[in-house]
Amino acid sequence: MDLTALDRHGDIDATAGMVDFAVNVRGATPVWLRDELRHRIDDVARYPSRADELAAVRAVGDTHGRPPSEILLLAGAAEGFALLPNLRPRRVALVQPSFTEPERVLRAAGIAVDQVVLPEPWHLDTADIDDDVDMIVLGNPTNPTSVLHPRSAVEALRRPGRTIVVDEAFADVTVGEPESLASSGFDDVIVIRSVTKTFALAGLRAGYLLAAAPVVARLASTRPHWPMGTLQLAAIEMCLGERGHAHARHEAQTVTTDREAMVAALTEAGVEVCGTPAASFVVVRVADGTSVKNHLAQGGFAVRSCANFVGMTPDHLRLAVRDPATVARLLDAWKDVI
Repeated sequence: MDLTALDRHGDIDATAGMVDFAVNVRGATPVWLRDELRHRIDDVARYPSRADELAAVRAVGDTHGRPPSEILLLAGAAEGFALLPNLRPRRVALVQPSFTEPERVLRAAGIAVDQVVLPEPWHLDTADIDDDVDMIVLGNPTNPTSVLHPRSAVEALRRPGRTIVVDEAFADVTVGEPESLASSGFDDVIVIRSVTKTFALAGLRAGYLLAAAPVVARLASTRPHWPMGTLQLAAIEMCLGERGHAHARHEAQTVTTDREAMVAALTEAGVEVCGTPAASFVVVRVADGTSVKNHLAQGGFAVRSCANFVGMTPDHLRLAVRDPATVARLLDAWKDVI
């Protein structure tokens, strides 16, 4: 396995039967959501309906106060990055470390990329970005560092003729989403969101994008007819409905509590936690991280190597936030390595 490949993600590390700290998906799909999706199974015999699309768009609009023209439903948040070349940026600054998909798709499209590497603890106000850059891509909170940038720091990057793309795939696990730009309505800001992490729907692929209406139209210009399936549309509607919001709020509180306990347990065990984590994962630094990762895998525990994140090393490992009992099992397996 090439740990440095841009297209390597945590799911490669988490094979069936392992205790999964590698993938940032929250537990199991809520029972009520599974039941609702089962009720729609017979509908897959027909093409996705306009009514389902409008219902999903309405749910997104009601959540963020955006009109339908500023909403683009996505087959997973990653599709939003795949559409960015439609905007034909000349030069894109990638605020690193961050999710690898934007770099992969932009380079494949022949677009010039600047690597803007933040020094640990990865504060955005240390970013040195050339004025000639006409697009900036960053995460908030950022994968893999779990850093949550102040909204004011993101807004400070705006310039005439520049587009800011904010990956908010994990924003709904921050209590109250205080730094989100999803409802901002800025003409020069694109926000990409996911519903698959918090609702454990990674196999369904569902998300959405928020931007000015002309930007949405350009991004969507190359998509095929029926770009979203019926179950994807239904999932978005339900996840952004009343029960979905209640579930997300509960998960955000649970993540906060479990993350604090996890950081304390890791620190007490002598494992260095990097930065100030604010999302559903933490980054640790250990000597000979690849060997540690392999040792844990032999014991049935999957962790994510950060070797393919710009600005990080194989000695950085990303750990999904889990409950205290599961974290204790991980640390038992880690003891002889430490």
